Amino acid sequence: METRTNLANLATEARNPRTEHIDQLPTLEMLRLINEEDAKVASAVANVLPQTAQAIDAIAQRFEAGGRLFYIGAGTSGRLGVLDASECPPTFSVPPTLFHALIAGGDNALRKSSEHSEDSPEQGAADLVAAGITDKDSLIGIAASGRTPYVLGALTHGRQLGALAISLTCVPNSAMAEVAEISIAPITGPEILTGSTRMKAGTATKLVLNMISTGVMIRTGAVYGNLMVNMQATNVKLVDRAQRIIMAATGIDQSTAARLLSEAGNVKTAIVMQKLGLDHPTAEAKLKAHNGNLSALLNRKP
Repeated sequence: METRTNLANLATEARNPRTEHIDQLPTLEMLRLINEEDAKVASAVANVLPQTAQAIDAIAQRFEAGGRLFYIGAGTSGRLGVLDASECPPTFSVPPTLFHALIAGGDNALRKSSEHSEDSPEQGAADLVAAGITDKDSLIGIAASGRTPYVLGALTHGRQLGALAISLTCVPNSAMAEVAEISIAPITGPEILTGSTRMKAGTATKLVLNMISTGVMIRTGAVYGNLMVNMQATNVKLVDRAQRIIMAATGIDQSTAARLLSEAGNVKTAIVMQKLGLDHPTAEAKLKAHNGNLSALLNRKP
């Protein structure tokens, strides 16, 4: 397992010539320079859209066969994985076990730095095994440098188990890319502060993770149009949002949407009842026949 990569050769560790004197700039000029560097991130992500689409389709296929998605990383990369995974249940009303995130050093590392934890490939593999990964699942190893031992160990073990192994890095031709079936590598270049990958690399990583989780949920039917129809109305704000989603999908007024939501118990069933003129049990049966995929039901060809 690689542990002694020459870090000086990594683009994410290189010194950025544009910011060598950033400490001497007036604050506004400093911010303009940071902003100019940040503007490069979107194009870096655009360059990896084909690989990201490949990952989304492969993960969605495994979801439909009962698989889950695991994220694993260290430091900033690990925290970004935890962030994305933790936001999927409230956004898409999926069980928290569908998106499972692991970070080197455990949950304590979310708040307190635990850099030494990333140096053990064996621990990465062990944490993955303890989390219960199987050959049905997908795994995204996240590391800006593409060589973090903890992540590399997990990615290698996941691939050996038969899980779909995906690497998300910010350098080309990495050790993680060699192990993975799919490699996603937005090349963000030297950071504003040398080696501070919480900046451009972190931004690119978050963009890609958002794309993957959102794209997988779209592909598996959690979205209708651009509406979050899988949401659960569990507080006042969310009840209002649910009613507005029903209104947007059907063209009815809010009082009718409120009545339908109360009768149906959830957004998708309410929309089916209104758009297809069905009673509650029939609407539920129609949705079940389409695996809960509202888009597949309402956009099906005659």
